[in-house]
Amino acid sequence: MKESSRSLIEISGMEPDVFESLLHYIYTDSVPPVLEMARNKGETDMVMAGHLLVAADRYNIVRLKQICEEKLCTHMDFNMVATSLALAEQHGFHALKEACLQFLSSPSNFKAMMASDGYDHLKSSCPSVIKELIARILPAEWSVAKDVVMEI
Repeated sequence: MKESSRSLIEISGMEPDVFESLLHYIYTDSVPPVLEMARNKGETDMVMAGHLLVAADRYNIVRLKQICEEKLCTHMDFNMVATSLALAEQHGFHALKEACLQFLSSPSNFKAMMASDGYDHLKSSCPSVIKELIARILPAEWSVAKDVVMEI
């Protein structure tokens, strides 16, 4: 109610460009230009898609969450996969988590992700995901090793 007596409303925890894109979607029911431009140019702004996914989740805008999650799933790379995986784990985005784990099942992708900036954040914020990932990439015949990893 305090908003009615103020001329400015402060939205905390969200960058202005993310909020602008969120409002664009709410008022037009169309993909925000920042995501649409990226698609047309063949470039991807995965950072913005991630921030917009969190904002859509915060306000429970289901269709926008699906759009952003799908964009992150289909434009996976080793620079953003650790960040996307942490985001998926922290917010319960199951399709995004599965896409990240699938991407990281390749040893070369896993190794490249470990050299990325997001890896340390993933290790500290979601250690259980690291264990799950290691258990997934171990060969099936190493089932005892998988059990040990999951107990750590």
